Amino acid sequence: MTIETYIDGLNKGNHERILACLTDDVEWRRPGAFYVVGKDAFEQKIENEELTGLPEIELTHMMEDKDTVIAEGTVRCAKKAGGFMNADFCDVFVMEDAKIKRLTTYISEV
Repeated sequence: MTIETYIDGLNKGNHERILACLTDDVEWRRPGAFYVVGKDAFEQKIENEELTGLPEIELTHMMEDKDTVIAEGTVRCAKKAGGFMNADFCDVFVMEDAKIKRLTTYISEV
């Protein structure tokens, strides 16, 4: 499934694999943080300037209804300033032709 491939790409730092899961005009929104459109802008946002190394993303729950997939999970990644970011996330994916058309990410550091 596309979402598992996308998450695997994030875990491995494989931008090509991630971008292959997206429509050309993909939209990514993180309320209160950013909104970008297009694969180039999406790719630039994949890398978080405050984090280093590869993330450890684990999906804990997914559900699908028509063209929408909701994925919940956890993420852990080293901070450049030291220590780790540990967070819970909920991603809402809107799909088009088995690719991610729109992604809204809700994330809360724990």
